[in-house]
Amino acid sequence: MPIGGLQLWIEAQRVRPPAPTRWWYWALAFGIAVVLFGLHLGQVFPQTAHDIAPGYGAPVLAFEFAGGQADLEAIFGFYTDPQQVKRLAAMRAGNEQDYLYMLLYAGFLVSGCMALWRELRLRPLLAAATLPVAAALCDAYENWLLFDIQAAFTAGDYSPAMASLPTPVTVKFLLIGVTNVVIGAAATQLGRWWALFGTIAILATIPTAMAIVAPAAFAWALFPSAAGGWMLLLALAAAGSWQAALGQRPLVDRGEKAPKPVGQRPAAPIRPSSGFGRRQR
Repeated sequence: MPIGGLQLWIEAQRVRPPAPTRWWYWALAFGIAVVLFGLHLGQVFPQTAHDIAPGYGAPVLAFEFAGGQADLEAIFGFYTDPQQVKRLAAMRAGNEQDYLYMLLYAGFLVSGCMALWRELRLRPLLAAATLPVAAALCDAYENWLLFDIQAAFTAGDYSPAMASLPTPVTVKFLLIGVTNVVIGAAATQLGRWWALFGTIAILATIPTAMAIVAPAAFAWALFPSAAGGWMLLLALAAAGSWQAALGQRPLVDRGEKAPKPVGQRPAAPIRPSSGFGRRQR
């Protein structure tokens, strides 16, 4: 679609009258899948590590922030550790299944941003729909690096991919955090209670920056930090789907008319014409 046609389509969507959107159905379906598959994936990854800092929480987070061979030995253990093979196998299995999780959370966040855009008709929400896609691409690249790092560690070697690992990890978590901020800001436009939950979701993103700066102390906070915005979006998707399915109404329905397109002038009132030769009083 040409750029001019895309702009016209965006403008047409902005001025349309309020109506329920099917994007909430997609957001709800993807959101439930994210929760269920996320619980499953959490059991696939190794549950314990050899000797990581308590601030990492899950061993998979320690692996994502690994900076050297000593970090890998703290995660998987030395070759004399009988649990090393089990941890390596669990980490690889988890990262393999993580590709499906990327598709699920990207679909969830994209459909949620699209639904909020259709409800509020704010262009930043449409732009924010691209952020989860970029985050999932960074996540995929990160996994590719982790596979190389793990294969080299298994062979008793060092992988140069470790030098490139911090970039996709940092960008991924920042993009997810920004997406949650946008979702929280959109929720503040939906009413008093949604505004409260939206503010909480925005504040919950603060630990993301702390975890990136000092992962050994705050990496554990990344999961609840992301969960704040995701659970808010899931609640919005449930409410929006309920309104659309039963009430046939949009989630945002203030009784306002659709805004008029820019540059359109109101039509001049039509005056009744007088009969020919008839005197006007």
